[in-house]
Amino acid sequence: MFLVVFSYLLSKSTKKSIHWGNPISISIEPTTACNLRCPECPSGLRSFTRDQGNLKSDFFDTVLTELAPTLSYLIFYFQGEPFLNKQLLAMIQKAHEKGVYTATSTNAHFFDPETAEKTVKSGLDRCIISIDGTTQDVYEQYRKEGQLQQVIEGTKNLIEARKKLQSSTPTIIFQFLVVGPNEHQMDEVVALAQTLGVDEVKFKTAQIYDYQHGSPLIPQNEKFSRYKKNKDGSYSIKNTLVNHCWRLWHSAVITWDGWVVPCCFDKDASHKLGQVKSNSFHDVWKGSNYQAFRKSIIKSRSEIDICTNCTEGTKVWA
Repeated sequence: MFLVVFSYLLSKSTKKSIHWGNPISISIEPTTACNLRCPECPSGLRSFTRDQGNLKSDFFDTVLTELAPTLSYLIFYFQGEPFLNKQLLAMIQKAHEKGVYTATSTNAHFFDPETAEKTVKSGLDRCIISIDGTTQDVYEQYRKEGQLQQVIEGTKNLIEARKKLQSSTPTIIFQFLVVGPNEHQMDEVVALAQTLGVDEVKFKTAQIYDYQHGSPLIPQNEKFSRYKKNKDGSYSIKNTLVNHCWRLWHSAVITWDGWVVPCCFDKDASHKLGQVKSNSFHDVWKGSNYQAFRKSIIKSRSEIDICTNCTEGTKVWA
């Protein structure tokens, strides 16, 4: 961790791509499939141009064996609904047994009592539940084809399983994606979380693909919007695109079929930096494609398509 942090700070100060150490955090994709049709999500829109499928446990075992000795945080999520992969909990348990902190993000439609118990027993450390409304009519405006009552019942089942098994994990977090149709329910979701016994509520700003001309999904409360309205009526992203990005130094994303991509903003895997089914992750992480991408970030981040609608790269030491 020291090597990664120090090399990042050195790269920032020298404007040169210097990278030491192994990733601290990895996201791995259990599946590209989803049961919902959210309007700003390629899984929901069924709009992927890349191959689709499920992460296989034997491939996961290979990746975990290589990365576990220096890995702190493993996120079982990229695109899709993780619990549609029937091998998910077995893979989480393997990571847990190797001492890696595990997390996932779910729409919570699959937490029947049995699955909830298996989730707790797997050793999952952190479970983020997407809940973007406190009434069905508001919830379904973004979580299209979703059922709020299933989310609430699934949450109850997970909390009950945790109590039954006398476990302190997983930490259960309600994630509320703030959009125009639901911003008036922010206080209500906090109250709902407290009633259910959810550990934490996090409000998240929404990424809008075609934001320049405005969108009903952009909230009125600018604090929870990634975009600002200009004098001519158009919209622009609020943050300044600085020429560095912490994510390129400390983390990576691995797709279900083994492609390594820079970060979660590359949803369609348009920037493939290497393939870990035919190469070791270390060879990809230190390889020429990764080095060239880090150099391009330092040279001119505004010229990289996935960076132009990103607020994440400026959050750490910016």
